[in-house]
This record gives sequence, C-alpha cells and structure tokens, in this order.
Amino acid sequence: MLNKNRSQQVLHISLPIVGGMISQNVLNLVDAAMVGTQGSAAIAAIGIAGFINFMAVAFFMGFASGVQAMVARRMGEGRDSEAAYPLNAALLIITLLALPTSIILFFLAPKILGALNNDPELLREGVPYLQARFAGILAIGLNFSYRSYWSAIKQTKFYLRTLLIMHSLNIVLNYCLIFGNFGFPELGTLGAGIGTSVSLGLGSLYYHYLAQRHTKHFGYLEHLAKWPTIKSIFKISFPASLQQLFFAGGFTALFWIIGKVGTDELAAANAITNVMLVAILPCIALGIGAATLVGQALGRQDKHDAYLWGWDVAKMALIFAVGLGILFYVFTDPIMGIFLKEPEALQAAHYPFKLSALIIMIDAIGLVFLNALNGAGSTKPTMYVSLITQWALFLPVAWYLGPHLGYGLLIIWFSYAVYRVIQTAAFIWLWQRRNWAHIQFD
Repeated sequence: MLNKNRSQQVLHISLPIVGGMISQNVLNLVDAAMVGTQGSAAIAAIGIAGFINFMAVAFFMGFASGVQAMVARRMGEGRDSEAAYPLNAALLIITLLALPTSIILFFLAPKILGALNNDPELLREGVPYLQARFAGILAIGLNFSYRSYWSAIKQTKFYLRTLLIMHSLNIVLNYCLIFGNFGFPELGTLGAGIGTSVSLGLGSLYYHYLAQRHTKHFGYLEHLAKWPTIKSIFKISFPASLQQLFFAGGFTALFWIIGKVGTDELAAANAITNVMLVAILPCIALGIGAATLVGQALGRQDKHDAYLWGWDVAKMALIFAVGLGILFYVFTDPIMGIFLKEPEALQAAHYPFKLSALIIMIDAIGLVFLNALNGAGSTKPTMYVSLITQWALFLPVAWYLGPHLGYGLLIIWFSYAVYRVIQTAAFIWLWQRRNWAHIQFD
C-alpha cells in the first residue's frame, strides 16, 4: 500500500511539473490555431520544422538528467552550499556547445528542410520559421537544466511560475508578430518562430533571476564550474543526451515507415501518438519526482529507501494510467474522431488506439523507472536499453512487417507494444539488480 506521507512528497514535486506541461500543450494548441489561419502550407511547415528542431535540441535536453542526479545527491548528503555546482557546470557546457550549433544549423536550415520536403510553398513558410527556432536552441537547453534543478531541490513551484509567464508571453508575441497587431510587422510563420524563441530566452533570464534570488546559498553561479564537476556532469549527461537524440530520430524513422504503408495509416499514427504523448505527461512528471527522491535518498546513504521510492512512484503512475487506459479503450472512436475526419483514417486508428490504451499502463511504469535510474546516475545502461530495443529490435521489425511484407498499421503497432513491454521489463530488471545504488560521483 502507498504511504500517505510518501505520496504527498511525490505530488509536491510532480504536480507543478504537470501544470507546466499542461501549459505547454495549451500553448501548442494556441500556436497551431494562430498559424492555421495562414494556410495549410504554414501549418504543415511548422509541423515538420518543429520536429527537426526537437531533434536539434534533444542532445542538450539530456543534460537535465545529470543536473537532477547530482543536485539531488548533494541535497541528500547535506552539501546544500554546493548543491548548485552541477547546474553551474551544465549551464557552461550547454552555452559553449549550443551557440555554435545554433549558428551552423541556422545557415543549414534551407538544406535540412529541403531534404525532407521540396514543396516550394512549404519551404517558403518553413525555412524562416526553422531558422528562428534554431536561434532558441541555447534557451531550450538552459531551461531544461533549470527545470531539473528546481525539481532536485524540491522547488518546482518556480518551474511552474516561469512556464506560465513564458507561455503567456509567447501567445502575446505570436499574436503581435504573426498578424502584425499593435504596430508590429506582419511576419506570419516567421513571427511564430521569433515569438517562441524570444519567450524561451526571456524564460531563461527569469530562471536566472529566481535562482540568483532564492538559491544563492546553494552556490548558484558562486564561481566558475570546477573540472571534476564538469567531468561528472558530462559523464552522466552524455548517455542521456544520446538517448534523447536517438529517441527523437526513432520517431522520425517510424513515421517514415508508416508513411510507406499508406497516408491514412500515417494520419492515424500521428493522431494516436499526439494523444498518447499528452496523456503520458503526468507519468513523466511522476518520473521526474522519482529521480529527485531517489537521488536524495542515495545522498543520505539510504539505499533501501531509494529502492522503495522507485516502486512507490511506479504504483502511483500505474493507478493513473489504468484509469486513463480504460477511458481510451471505451471511447476510442469519439477520441480519435476529434483528430481524424476521414472514415478510412478513423478505421485505421481504431484497434491500434485500443492497443495503445493497454500500452499506456506499461509505459507509465517504464517512464518512472527510466527516470529513477537516471536520478541515481545510471544513465549509460538506460541508454543501451533504449537504443537496442528501439533501433535494433523495433524499427527493423516494423519495416519488415510493414513496407516489406505489406501488413497494416495494427501489426506495426503490435510490434510497438512488444517493444515497450521489453523496454519496461529491462528497466525493471536494472532497478531490481540495484547496481545503481553503488554509483558515486563528485
């Protein structure tokens, strides 16, 4: 049974993160509605460009795992005055790597987008938007590290506050720059990209202000990061960064495979994926909470308590996922009907979405243990599991069953379900081995 006090600790960390993620999805919907007024080419352009940008920033997002693991461990050890040192190191590394990356990708944007789609109208709308988003790579990397920092010191209210301000500002800027309101130039999709990147940059500055004001006693930017800390943060974060990068690339490959099967199947897969990515957000937030609690328990040298936190949070995630899975299973067609208007696409989505309703229960547990392992600093084994199950097992099987043998989306989605089960089982096996309990770092 779940202990009430332990459940409250998890929710104290996780609920603000859930709120921030919901805010992000509201922003995405408003963005889509605004850009949608510019025409089909515009909405298609930001869809493709947005995914390219996600792949570009995925590597820098991975540093959040190292920040959370190291900061939480120091808090548990009682080294409060040095708790922010890992964040200092991550901010330095991300800045040094992200700035040249942004510059290079900015000039390569036309070639990158052109390699995926050669429609002249789409390129006209998409290239300026993609360049504006590439300009915000640094801010995204910094923001994710700050988010993990707030989680590790159990101050996620600052994360939620910043996101609400940042997203509100983004909506206002988009309204001004897309349509040319209040004396601003009418820039269309370019305005949407500028609005997003500017709000991200201002969000980073606000994170800095909050950290400077409220966590100076934790050593925030007290001095330049020392080499042992830089070495440790990079050692922990690099596998997580690669995992993020290849996970994003894996979804690109999956949609390419399904696109070879048929347009209706691709539309169905997109709708199912979008719904599931939103639905799983609370489980991701619970996983982030688990990473903090595991790290702090290890800092106190209480390895058994760290082990229990993994299972306690997994039970909470499972309870949520069961309720959501039942809802999706019962109301499959009405939910899919919100996104799919063509009868053929709706029919293609019917059974795969029902299968997804079952998969979400598996994914909920897998996400918690993935984050719990990362919170303990065990990022390399989780990277191996993710790469092997996705790229060596699932994607080749999906291609073989789909485009090669000619089976439909349901068979591909069944192989996806098997892949998620194997991956979750591997994460649980790694957790049960408890090798993560012996990881040490500066």
